[in-house]
Amino acid sequence: MLIVLLYSIRVFSIAAITCLFLVLPVNYYGQETTHKLIPSESLDVFSIENIKENSKWLCAHCIALYVICCSACVLLYFEYLSISQMRLIYITGAQMNPTYFTVLVRSIPWSPDESYSETVRKFFTNYHESGYLSHQMIYRSGTVQKLLSDAEKMYNMMKENSVEMHCQKFKGGCFCAGPTNSFAILPSVNDSVTDKNLYGDMDMLAGEKECSAAFVFFKTRYAALMAATALQSANPMSWATDLAPAPHDVYWSNLSIPYRQLWIRKIGTLVAATAFMLVFLLPVTLVQSMTQLEQLQQAFPFLKGLLKKKYMSELVTGYLPSVILILFMYLVPPTMMSFSALEGSISRSGRKRSACLKVLYFTIWNVFFVNVFTGSILRTLNVFFSVKDIPATFGKAVPAQASFFLTYVLSSGWASLSCEVMQLFPLTCNLIRRWILRIKSEPLFETLSFPYHTEVPRILLFGFLGFTCCILAPLITPFLLFYFFLAYLVYKNQILNVYVSKYESGGQFWPIAHNTTIFAMVVAQIIALGVFGLKESPVASGFTIPLIIGTLLFHEYCRQRFGPIFKNTAAEVLIEMDRKDEQCGRLEEMYKKLRTAYCQFTLLAKRDTSTSGCSSNHNNENSIIDTESAKPGKPLEVHGLWNPPFHLDDMGDLGVPTLTNK
Repeated sequence: MLIVLLYSIRVFSIAAITCLFLVLPVNYYGQETTHKLIPSESLDVFSIENIKENSKWLCAHCIALYVICCSACVLLYFEYLSISQMRLIYITGAQMNPTYFTVLVRSIPWSPDESYSETVRKFFTNYHESGYLSHQMIYRSGTVQKLLSDAEKMYNMMKENSVEMHCQKFKGGCFCAGPTNSFAILPSVNDSVTDKNLYGDMDMLAGEKECSAAFVFFKTRYAALMAATALQSANPMSWATDLAPAPHDVYWSNLSIPYRQLWIRKIGTLVAATAFMLVFLLPVTLVQSMTQLEQLQQAFPFLKGLLKKKYMSELVTGYLPSVILILFMYLVPPTMMSFSALEGSISRSGRKRSACLKVLYFTIWNVFFVNVFTGSILRTLNVFFSVKDIPATFGKAVPAQASFFLTYVLSSGWASLSCEVMQLFPLTCNLIRRWILRIKSEPLFETLSFPYHTEVPRILLFGFLGFTCCILAPLITPFLLFYFFLAYLVYKNQILNVYVSKYESGGQFWPIAHNTTIFAMVVAQIIALGVFGLKESPVASGFTIPLIIGTLLFHEYCRQRFGPIFKNTAAEVLIEMDRKDEQCGRLEEMYKKLRTAYCQFTLLAKRDTSTSGCSSNHNNENSIIDTESAKPGKPLEVHGLWNPPFHLDDMGDLGVPTLTNK
């Protein structure tokens, strides 16, 4: 997140200097007219629309486009190289990460003669005898999990209320006129009795809830990698394998989804997201109709007198449409997050990354393309069917909407940062809970994780608008630059002091930023090509075409050079890590910890801290992970080696862990 902001600051610093000192004067003096005072001038005077046709000064715009795009590509390359090196350090530095020893196996064939657990043991003993260590079955969500969730809530309530309270001595007694020992707390029930009452025979009941998925543990990282990437069966729909996510990143409720349903779910969510995007065209079209003053006067004749006032027309056609669009856009992130959860992602980071992509596509489509090509849905879609007319259509439509995008940056960007600092939604919920519902106690596990699926698309959208509008309306660049500076300060403060890192993304969001930046540059170059063609400047148009081809070639090079690093882990890296562990004698300790790395139900993990369960320290209550004690800006502190933390949204989709050894 911060790397994307730093990159944006560097690029748009160059863009602002180039556009303000090269493009802006050319635009301003593009027509031979008498200029007013600068504060009284229209925004169109500072845009490329003020350049007359067949002007030789359009070469300045082409030079500025080359400077901005070449600088962006150079900075992109070095950022990609730096993040790739940091990702390698992240992998090699995580010596105790169980995900490199663990493979998630789904679509296990059902046999009437034996359980899923026995089937897994026989299969991997037969085909992976040298590397197979053990496995742990996964259980379906159901009544057992609901009972255990209720028991967890009761346990936490009793734990809070059982804190010993002392009255301070005050001469004859306490304020309630009793002696200092008037109030006494009954001793807590023995842990073993509590566990027995809370759990009973849950382990036995959960044994009937096995699903066709399991975590399989291997002796080396390389063996796990080979098992995860190889096709395990002649039928690709059976014995499907993936590298397991980190223990605290597992999205347990989706592990029980039948593997054969995943492709249907992905198609269904794609159709639903597309339908939602098309339905959203209605409010966007309504918003864009408000930016056309003549259409408003024709539709509402009784507003003609009011709209003739300058301040009212600027308010209705400039600021109000962007505010209405922002309010509608607040519905998008939770909707896309729901769609991503239905897709069947096995990790919380994967679900958030999928939601981030959906929100990004949605916002770019509705904020940029639909606003540029105002009118009906068919008119918007027909633009992309006539490929040869795309540059000219862009060149005519985008400059006309430059003032709207400038207003959108001012209203949406700066307002979103103020809301982020205030934490408006949690603040409103807290006020409702305290003053309306009269609930004075603080809710359990109220920790915030960074909303990547809302903030990353917003920053990338502003970068997209910056690239596409910088040479058309150069006044947008200083406002964008100020936004990125302010956003860097705000988000750095939020990450350090507000949000708690529940998992490490390992740089997985950077390819999204890279692809969006390349797409923005290509769209900006196509728009410039269309504008140069409409302004009858063959020299500028001719020099723009090689820039488009060069940008696409640069993107393909980066995809081949850096893309595989973010999809797979190099075998040589894992083999070197295995050799170091073998030389240091850490493998046996790792094997012991693997048995308790993935605890599907964390309440049993807490119970087992006093017996032999999911903790390496049997007598230390601090081995239980408490998200309330986690510090913002740092990952959750795990006192055991790989103990998974407890999250509020894990409740209701957990089960009972069972491990079968070889």
